[in-house]
Amino acid sequence: MGPRAAGPRLHRDARAAAVTADLSGLAPHLKHIPRKRFGQHFLVDSGVIGAIADAIAPVPGAPLVEIGPGLGALTLPLLARGARLTVIELDRDLAAHWRRDGRVQVLEADVLKVDFDALANQLGGALRVVGNLPYNISSPILFHLLPVAARVHDQHFMLQKEVVDRMVAGPGHKDYGRLSVMLQWRYAMEWVLDVPPEAFDPPPRVDSAVVRMQPRPQPVAVPEALLSSLVQVAFSQRRKLLRHTLGRWLDERNLGGSFDVQRRAEEVPVAEYLALALAVQNSQPAADTDPAAVG
Repeated sequence: MGPRAAGPRLHRDARAAAVTADLSGLAPHLKHIPRKRFGQHFLVDSGVIGAIADAIAPVPGAPLVEIGPGLGALTLPLLARGARLTVIELDRDLAAHWRRDGRVQVLEADVLKVDFDALANQLGGALRVVGNLPYNISSPILFHLLPVAARVHDQHFMLQKEVVDRMVAGPGHKDYGRLSVMLQWRYAMEWVLDVPPEAFDPPPRVDSAVVRMQPRPQPVAVPEALLSSLVQVAFSQRRKLLRHTLGRWLDERNLGGSFDVQRRAEEVPVAEYLALALAVQNSQPAADTDPAAVG
């Protein structure tokens, strides 16, 4: 798929009318002002919307979970393709709106408090999770889903482009960091689509992108808290060699000399961080998992 799907560019004055028209069959009197505290930016470019729905490729009758359906820009095309949708919506007005649609199961909740393991049990299978994630809490949402990756089939998210760049970056790239390592440990990451600000109403001040995340069937079995602590220490001073940061951390655990610390953190592949975390775990039954270092 190219950087941006071809499709009509709507002038800003026409975008709200397009959204209202899309919703007219469900809630003709719905008037919703985007709320900054929820980070609401509603996707309205039909070309981009179609490209995202095509990338998700819902299976008719199969369950999908959408985080933050908003005014339904993505929800409606997914329903039209036969998806069985459960939506998670914190905004009470929008949650009430979606309850009036008999095709949708609504969870009115903060997504960071949703038990996705229980939701997978309820829906009867591996989860497919999608959403235009609020940029102000996108990373916390990704980390909230990380422990239940084994219950997930795939995830398609729209995020701030610089976050997606970090998610998919490889060793040696300036965007490679803690987020790259933690997510690539559990998922195969794939950039799908770039989305410009004018595809939204109101337009955000940043570019966006869509990413596909597919859980690895046999991830290396290391404690998330331990790996998170190790990687956070490694990237705490990106410009310095690891001997100044991770080297000291390893010395405290009697593992000095077992790892090449004459490199910068961004030069170390994910597989080496995982191998090091296993070595730490195996050397100390009560491995150091300082809660203050876990994000």
